Amino acid sequence: MITQRKVAIVTGAGQGIGRAIAIRLAKDGFAIGSLDFNADTAQDTVKQITAAGGEALAVKVDVAERDQVFQAVDEVVARFNRLDVMINNAGLGPTTPIEEITPEIYRKVFDVNVGGTYWGIQAAVKHFKARKPTKKGEVVGKIISASSQAGQVGNPDLAVYGATKFAIRGITQTAAKDLAALGITVNAYCPGIVRTPMMAGIAQKVADANGQSLEWGLEQWAKTVLLGRISEPEDVAACVSYLAGPDSDYMTGQAVIIDGGMVFN
Repeated sequence: MITQRKVAIVTGAGQGIGRAIAIRLAKDGFAIGSLDFNADTAQDTVKQITAAGGEALAVKVDVAERDQVFQAVDEVVARFNRLDVMINNAGLGPTTPIEEITPEIYRKVFDVNVGGTYWGIQAAVKHFKARKPTKKGEVVGKIISASSQAGQVGNPDLAVYGATKFAIRGITQTAAKDLAALGITVNAYCPGIVRTPMMAGIAQKVADANGQSLEWGLEQWAKTVLLGRISEPEDVAACVSYLAGPDSDYMTGQAVIIDGGMVFN
């Protein structure tokens, strides 16, 4: 199938922020590559997009595996005949008190969060390089990766997750410099406390320790947000929509904080 739509690939598109991004970009007019470790949830995202009149393809992928990422990106490009935006969203966020970190946890989270970002960038650049800028500053491709508020400041019990998100900021800055001459921009987004399955797991542990409900646990985190509420995935998707669209063509190497007022730079 050849499409005239621009094409965006979203990893971790089967739930939470990734699904919200995929649905928002489909509304913006992109055809979507819905990539996820869970084939069923990736397909559920596709069903929501196609029901609304969009185009999407689900591909199962473990982003920790470089060959799988390349194969998944190639499959989306083969279907839609182009790639315009690569969104490295997939990630793990376990709670890791500093004395409880094991080699297995360390490797798993870094392989997914950091490795998945490296492989996503490489797989996208392979296709972006086929299109040459015709003038200085022309953007032929965009790479957007998930950092975090926890990649701006250290948070208790998130030493491994936070370290990966700090790393993604560094990768973003370096890749922006490495790829600018190819017409590729590289940016990141830094969500705060978002109502997602991953965040629910963290909040539930806090709630359980205090004999309280999940909502109580989420509200403890909300107390640190100036705007007074937990973020919804759609809030983050709106930020990514800007980064994926033409209005951000003159932005690269940045990590945009979308956290309701937790961290100021």
